[in-house]
Amino acid sequence: MEWILLGLVLLVVIIWYVIYAGIIRSRNGALEALGSIDVQLRKRHDLIPNILKMVQKYMDHEKELLGRITALRARVTSDYDRKNPEQVQDHLQAEGELQVAMGSLFNAVSENYPELRSSENMKRAQETFEEVEGHIAAARRYYNSSVTQLKNSVQIWPGSAIARQIGIQEMPYFEETDEAVRAPIDANQHLK
Repeated sequence: MEWILLGLVLLVVIIWYVIYAGIIRSRNGALEALGSIDVQLRKRHDLIPNILKMVQKYMDHEKELLGRITALRARVTSDYDRKNPEQVQDHLQAEGELQVAMGSLFNAVSENYPELRSSENMKRAQETFEEVEGHIAAARRYYNSSVTQLKNSVQIWPGSAIARQIGIQEMPYFEETDEAVRAPIDANQHLK
């Protein structure tokens, strides 16, 4: 009888550990994916000052937009706790706002500044920005897939009970809420 009881206890401990390890792997996968997004977003952030310098001399009446982009860039380049879902959500929302603002900038350039639009430096900057946006989209898909796996791990019982015990929380999706953000930036449209 003791051996059966000991065997049952051992079985419960093994099952608990397997579920625990799965939750930790899911969380670490989501954090790794978030790190991949951060790498791509840093590339975007590094491009922005060069683009702003290029267009600033042409865009006197677009100063509000340039100021907003500068403020958003400062906001998204500040540190945040990657394990805190609320801070991650705020960071990802600010990134979406920055993407919309950059789209507005490229639209303003294409509509109002033909001499700037035809500049080789501006063409290269827009092409590079579009390439980085493509990398961000790929990283976003990977991150959201990892977040789905984490959500499944911490929402389905008994994983939900174990996740509560060890303090693992769900991470937010990197979602686009604005229709302007959902459409990819097409540099060719702006380079006519």
